[in-house]
Amino acid sequence: MKKILIATDGSPSAVQAVEFGLELAAEQGAVPIFVHVAPATEVLPVAGFGMGAPVSVPHEPGLEDRASLVEAVELAERQGMHARTKLLAGDAPKEILAYADAIEADLIVVGSRGHGAISSALLGSVSRDLLHGAKRPVLVVRGAPELVEALV
Repeated sequence: MKKILIATDGSPSAVQAVEFGLELAAEQGAVPIFVHVAPATEVLPVAGFGMGAPVSVPHEPGLEDRASLVEAVELAERQGMHARTKLLAGDAPKEILAYADAIEADLIVVGSRGHGAISSALLGSVSRDLLHGAKRPVLVVRGAPELVEALV
């Protein structure tokens, strides 16, 4: 393996995926590449007397969008590793898969929020969509049980 793409959103399960991805990258001598996908648009409520529909406006990436990438790079540097980052915008699974293909990643690592089968079917999940849409290997890092319970 030469390139490991690690998706992060700063959540506890994503942090575990970052940690595991870094361990794997160190063992394999691979370059860790962190990716975060920000929303392409924001939905703003319309204030007023009428029942106007919400307004959708383009999302301007800011520091909050880069925070999980900065945190991941700091963790890599503490382990003596040089990592790359990419901030994307749009639908997370679609953007992650397209970027993985573009850089020819050998593996995609993503955290699982720990939703059960019923919740996942109702809510959908990035990890599930990555597993179903990927042309390359995807490793889903399942969170520790105490972390999953804390998120529910």
